[in-house]
Amino acid sequence: MKDITKKYTNGEVTIVWKPNVCVHSEVCFHGLPEVFNPQSKPWINAEGATTQRIIDQVKRCPSGALTYYLNADAQAEGGIAPEITAESIVEPLPNGPLLVYGNIVVKDAEGNETRKNKVTAFCRCGASSNKPYCDGTHAKIQFTDQPPATT
Repeated sequence: MKDITKKYTNGEVTIVWKPNVCVHSEVCFHGLPEVFNPQSKPWINAEGATTQRIIDQVKRCPSGALTYYLNADAQAEGGIAPEITAESIVEPLPNGPLLVYGNIVVKDAEGNETRKNKVTAFCRCGASSNKPYCDGTHAKIQFTDQPPATT
């Protein structure tokens, strides 16, 4: 798959979208439909909300397909968005993926390493076609954290 990166700005913040990373969790447009509307073209309207509301919503993206940078920070760094470092935090989403926040390295079965930052969503349901990453299949199969009822 082609590595596409699209950017949308309101002058203060630039939203960066990497469609091939997206797991279609729908967190973005359910949380801020004024900005993220898949029925519109372009689907991101950076003028649809305040900069802070955009930042808060982008931080909720479970796959890291959506990121952002403040334009003032990028200009101060000579046009390059500053690198963000953070501690790693692990959070299981109810009935969904395991989210890992921060900079991590994921090693596959062949020993290949992939560097991830921001938020990485790992499959917990076992049905993802993109293991170890979540692809949203948990919603289709109605994965639940609750153990099956016994009779």
